[in-house]
Amino acid sequence: MATDHAAESAPLPRPARRRMPHPLPLAAGIICALMLLPLAAICWLAFSSDFSAISHLVETVLPRVAGRTLLLLVFNALVTGTVGVITAWLVVSFDFPFRRLFSVALVLPLAMPIYLAAYAFGEFFDFTGPVQTLYRSVFGYQSARDYYFPDIRSLGGAVLVMSAVLYPYVYLTARSVFSMQGRNAAEVARTLGAGRLRVLRAVQLPMARPAIVVGLTLVMMESLNDIGAVKYLGVNTLTFSIYETWLNRGNLAGAAQLSAIMLVFVLALILLERVARRNQRYSAGRSVTGQPERQRLLGARALTASLACLLPVLIGFAIPALVLAGFALRRLDEFLSERLLDALMTSIAVSGLAAAFAVLFGLTLSYAVRTHPGRKIRSVTRLASLGYGIPGTVLAIGVLIPLAGLDNALDGALRANFGISSGLLLSGSGFAIVYACTVRFLAMAEGSVDAGFHKLSPSLDMAARTLGRSPAKALVSVLLPNMRPALWTAALLVFIETLKELSATILLRPFNFNTLATLVYEDASRALVESASVPAMIIILAGLVPVLLVSRSMDRRA
Repeated sequence: MATDHAAESAPLPRPARRRMPHPLPLAAGIICALMLLPLAAICWLAFSSDFSAISHLVETVLPRVAGRTLLLLVFNALVTGTVGVITAWLVVSFDFPFRRLFSVALVLPLAMPIYLAAYAFGEFFDFTGPVQTLYRSVFGYQSARDYYFPDIRSLGGAVLVMSAVLYPYVYLTARSVFSMQGRNAAEVARTLGAGRLRVLRAVQLPMARPAIVVGLTLVMMESLNDIGAVKYLGVNTLTFSIYETWLNRGNLAGAAQLSAIMLVFVLALILLERVARRNQRYSAGRSVTGQPERQRLLGARALTASLACLLPVLIGFAIPALVLAGFALRRLDEFLSERLLDALMTSIAVSGLAAAFAVLFGLTLSYAVRTHPGRKIRSVTRLASLGYGIPGTVLAIGVLIPLAGLDNALDGALRANFGISSGLLLSGSGFAIVYACTVRFLAMAEGSVDAGFHKLSPSLDMAARTLGRSPAKALVSVLLPNMRPALWTAALLVFIETLKELSATILLRPFNFNTLATLVYEDASRALVESASVPAMIIILAGLVPVLLVSRSMDRRA
C-alpha cells in the first residue's frame, strides 16, 4: 500500500520540450531562400508556360545566337588566357624596366566596365575617329570607299573589347599562383637544363592550371552578363536575345524559357569554377614556398617584355579612358546638370542599400558558418552565393516575377477590402534593383567578410563566452570591432559593382528612374557617346577604388 501511495504521489514526468531552432541557422536558411527565389521563379515560369513560343525561337533564333555566344566565349577565353598568363609570368619571373609599375597597371582595366570600353572603342575606330583619320592622311584616301578598314561593330570587335577589359581576371589568379609556386619549383627544373619557356610549359602552367581555369570561368561569366557592349557592337548573343524577347516581342514566358536554357550553361560554369577552386587550394597547399628569383632582362628582351605589358594596359584602360575623358573635358558644365545629379543621387541610394543588405546577409551567413560549422550550413552559404554567376538580364526576370506577384496580391487585397490601390510598391520602384544587385553581389560581400573572420582566432569567441557573453554580444562587442576593415571592404566592393551594373538595372528600373549606368546607356543608344562621357568618367573613377585595393593587397602579400 505504501508503495502504491508513493507511486501515486510521485510527480508525473514532464513532456519533452521541443527544441527551438537556433536563430543563426534559421536566418541563414531564410537568406538562402530569398537569394534562390529568382532562380526558382524563372524555372517555374519556364516550365509552366506554353512551349509554342520557345519552339519557334529554338528553330529560328537559338542555333545562330547560341553559336555566336559560344564563339564569343571561346575567343574571349583564348585571348584573355594568353594575355593574362604571359603578363603574369613576365611580372613574376623577370626584372625589366617599369616592372613594378606594370604589376599594378595591368589590373587597371578592371575599373573599365565593358559597355564603356565598347562606346569608347566605337568612337576611337569610327570613320571620324583618330585611327581612320590618321590612316587616310598617311595613305591619301579621301572616303571610306577608297580603302578597307575592319569594323569594330562585329564579333571580332566584341572579342577585342571584352578581352582587353577582362584579361585581369586571369592575370590576377595566374600571378598569385606563380608567386606561391616559389623559387625551388622552377629552380629544380633549371638545374636539369630546362630553359625559362620549358619551365613555364612543363612546370609552372600545370601547377597553375586550376587558378587559370578560375580566371577563365570568371571571364566567361562576365561575357555572358554583358548587354550594353553586345548591343552597341551589333553582336546578337543569348543574353541580348533574352532582352529582346522580353521587351521587343513582349514575351516574358519565352524570355524565361531562354533564361532557363542559359542557366544550364551558367551552372556548368559555376560548377567548373568551384572544382577549379578546390583544386587550386590543393595545389597551393602542396607548393614550395620562397619568393621566386627574377631573371634580369637587358636590351631587346627587356624592351619586348615592357611592350608586352604596356599594350594590354593601353588597349584595356588608357585608350578608352582618354577617349571618354577628352569628351568629358569639353562638357565640364554638365557635371552640375540636374539630370546628372539626379542620376548620381539615385545611384548612391541604390548602391548604398544594396551594399548594406549584402554586407548584413554576408555577415549572417559567415557568422552562422563560424558558430555552427557543418556541411549543411556550408551548403546553404554556397547556395545563397549562386547569384554571382547569373547574368543580370536573367536575374531581372527572376526578380520581377515574384515581386510582381506580391504587388498584384497586395493591390487586390486592398481594393477588395478598402477600395484603394497600392500600385507597384516593389516591382515598380528601385527596390527591385536593390534586390537583384544584392542577389548578384552577395558572394562578393560574403567572401570578404569570411576572409575577415578567418583572420580572427576562434579563441576570441571562446574567451567572450567564458566571460558570460552570448554569441550575439560576442559578435557585437568583440568580433565586429576587429572586422571593420573587412566589412568596409565588402561594402565598398558591392557599392562600386552596383554603381556599374547595367544589365539588371536597365530592365528593372521604373519610368524616369535613371542611374549613372542607365544614363550612359540611353545616350550611347542614341549615338550621343560624347554626352555619355560625363557619367562614364564618374563610373570609371569610382571603379578605380577597388582595383587599387586589390593591387595594394597583392603587393602586401608579396
